[in-house]
Amino acid sequence: MNKTLSLIFLLLVASGAFGQVIGRVDKKTKEFSVAPEQKMEYRVFGYQYANNTTRKMICFSSNANDVRDNYSNCPLGSYFDTDKMKTSDKIFFLGMLGNFGKMNFVAGNGVKTIFYLPKASFVIK
Repeated sequence: MNKTLSLIFLLLVASGAFGQVIGRVDKKTKEFSVAPEQKMEYRVFGYQYANNTTRKMICFSSNANDVRDNYSNCPLGSYFDTDKMKTSDKIFFLGMLGNFGKMNFVAGNGVKTIFYLPKASFVIK
């Protein structure tokens, strides 16, 4: 029994199931944020629709190449954390849609873009 539980735990850790909660939605303001200087490696994409096979719209990654080169050509950009976005840009949580959170990227000039973030990558507090 112990060996089975240990194997399951190892598989979950190796698959990243415990390592990808990088974001936080503020319960009151509904603003989404990714904290700087996280102690783990991560790569999380926001998608055009609530399906991870659709276009990647935004990336949050600990990998410098992902961010510097916008490796996945995300139209909303690639960032280490939300502090690295333009100060006037914000992301707001709109609600859940299946296994995804519906997010609204609001640019400083007022342009709004909807994208979907896997719910396993953020918590609501």
